[in-house]
Amino acid sequence: MTHTTKKAWLVGGGIGSLAAAAFMLRDGGMQGSNITILEAASLAGGSLDGGGNAEDGYTLRGGRMLTTDNYECTWDLFKSIPSLENPGQSVHEETIAFNQRHLPHSRARLVDRNRYKVDVGSMGFSMQDRLELLKLTEAGEGALGNSAITDWLSPEFFDTKFWYMWATTFAFQPWHSAVEFKRYLHRFMLEFSRIETLAGVKRTIYNQYDSLVRPLVAWLRGQGVIVIHDCTVTDIAIDEQDGKLTATALHCQRRGLADVIAVEQGDLVFFQNGSMTDASSHGSMQSAPRRLTKADSGGWRLWEKLAQGRPDLGRPAAFNSSIPESYWASYTVTLKDPAFFDKMEQFTGNQAGTGGLVTFKDSNWLMSVVLAHQPHFAGQPEGVQVFWGYALHPDRIGNFVAKPMSDCSGADILRELCGHLNFDLAIMDSAICIPCRMPYITSMFMPRNKSDRPLPVPERSTNLAMVSQFVELADDVVFTVEYSVRAAQTAVYQLLDIQREIPPIHDHDKSLKVQLDAMIKAFK
Repeated sequence: MTHTTKKAWLVGGGIGSLAAAAFMLRDGGMQGSNITILEAASLAGGSLDGGGNAEDGYTLRGGRMLTTDNYECTWDLFKSIPSLENPGQSVHEETIAFNQRHLPHSRARLVDRNRYKVDVGSMGFSMQDRLELLKLTEAGEGALGNSAITDWLSPEFFDTKFWYMWATTFAFQPWHSAVEFKRYLHRFMLEFSRIETLAGVKRTIYNQYDSLVRPLVAWLRGQGVIVIHDCTVTDIAIDEQDGKLTATALHCQRRGLADVIAVEQGDLVFFQNGSMTDASSHGSMQSAPRRLTKADSGGWRLWEKLAQGRPDLGRPAAFNSSIPESYWASYTVTLKDPAFFDKMEQFTGNQAGTGGLVTFKDSNWLMSVVLAHQPHFAGQPEGVQVFWGYALHPDRIGNFVAKPMSDCSGADILRELCGHLNFDLAIMDSAICIPCRMPYITSMFMPRNKSDRPLPVPERSTNLAMVSQFVELADDVVFTVEYSVRAAQTAVYQLLDIQREIPPIHDHDKSLKVQLDAMIKAFK
């Protein structure tokens, strides 16, 4: 079936909207010139960002880990997207080839207060930990409800080596949703037995903006897709008749001017509801990031407006009501001296790009650092190196800097990092560290009821879809590229009645070998 005259309007230019546009083209037979993406920022990509330069410092809010054993919809998409740098290869093919050349095997996953690499061969479980974890893993989502992880696991569990590794790999906090934690345990059961080495993690050649977003946007533009930047959609007019919801118009602000886009009968609207990076702010070497909230940014406002009085469009308040519980901070460091990378290689035993996260388990901030393969940015000059790190408890006083990370400049963060590594601070004399505050970065992990998240195509909708980390997909896990891509594919296929099968979730957790390996690891 083709839809050569149908139009689609996509509100937001993150990976969900970009993927939806690609599926409409590839599988739905739509014309590229009939697909328009409306993005408030000056660049597409949403949370998959990457910016800056070698002189002023590069910036990354974060990076998403990938696997080739999961992420079925993501690779289904990127098998169709040509590489920008390797003619004749898809993004999927170049990513696989890159990971075959750079095999991950962390040798310093956890580091203690004495700068000793922690032996992570054992997960550190007691029998009580094992029994409680099994009970949570086997509980149904109805029984878990909107409970927190702490409702199912005793305080001692949160001091196990497993928790330090799992929590910092996936950014879980003890107060987060038990349902999401359980989903992760099932979805990534294959990784449970190798969590200490991160052997199952795959990486893109560069940061994910350069490796995933740029080639996808280039392909979409080549197909005629229209991308309009600096355009904020302030409202979506909804017509409610006979119990059905139909989007009829988009109200926009384009470079300060009001505009209304009519949505004709039969046309589609895709909306990225909610944002994990809404109200983010960057600091500098001299200053901490500003403390912004949703009042300073419009990422949540439109969803709140649409959901008012329409429970099938979700309940954003379940996710955006407690910044202290959804906030953490990251930092990006640009170097022109190889000394830090050299010392890290000597200390960890890993070349950059093979080690993954190094977590300082006794850090008050619960601070981690990761050195990616270089260059990490397209066009990054030779002799320049970039690394990234983050902290799950930025509201706490540092071990080496007597203030919370929230109040720290880039220079302060470098002092704290060197303190944990026992490196001379002079090694950072020419470094540029840019901190980033993200008040809603794990908002999708907040305890919630199933009804708090809308379906990708809400039951009463005739033409409105939602594609984000805040929709309901059975069994899959949020805070992944895969979740946004699967939501987009689900919505597009439903609205366009595409009969091609959506790649099913690999049920590694049903494999007897995977279960046995996990059991053996749990008893080490």
